[in-house]
Amino acid sequence: MSKTRPALGTARAFVRGARTAGLAALFLQILLTLFSLQPVAMGQIRRHDPLTTEEADQIRESALEPNIRLKLLVDFAKLRLAKLDEPLKATDSAGRGQEMHDRLDDFALIYDELEDNITMFLDRKEDLRKPLHLILTADEEFAGRLRHLREVIADPKALADTLAESREYSFILTNAADAVAAGLTDHRKLLVEQEELAKQRKHRK
Repeated sequence: MSKTRPALGTARAFVRGARTAGLAALFLQILLTLFSLQPVAMGQIRRHDPLTTEEADQIRESALEPNIRLKLLVDFAKLRLAKLDEPLKATDSAGRGQEMHDRLDDFALIYDELEDNITMFLDRKEDLRKPLHLILTADEEFAGRLRHLREVIADPKALADTLAESREYSFILTNAADAVAAGLTDHRKLLVEQEELAKQRKHRK
């Protein structure tokens, strides 16, 4: 009997070890699955395209034309901000907060695309003086519209429904306003730099 008990103890220890190893393997598999899904989810977020098929086609066709391409992006951004008036004026407030969020998000994505394209054309040593004048005018318009919207939802006299809805888009509104403010500052500096480069090119001739 004394020889049987150690054998049983060894068997039980082996079973417990196997169970522990099995649980550890299962836990590891769950973690690996979660991590493998995360890039997919992020990829789906990045793949969100705020442009319509027709707008995307116009952008592709103007890949080598900074004046045309940057103007298109400015126009598309203006259109997204103009569309904010629709939910704001709607009598039915159902889903208005989410709709405002989505349209502001589209604007922010297009504005980011505008910034990326400015950088791309700068890397190509393009003369951006003409489109920058257009962009700066748009920046001031964007800043004014976003500032007005922030003032509306910050007004203590605002309706309770307006305040409740604003919670759904206040974060993206702040991000968009900050991006435009930074863009306005950067674009002013860039225009000065572009004007100076143009003078240097002229003197070399």
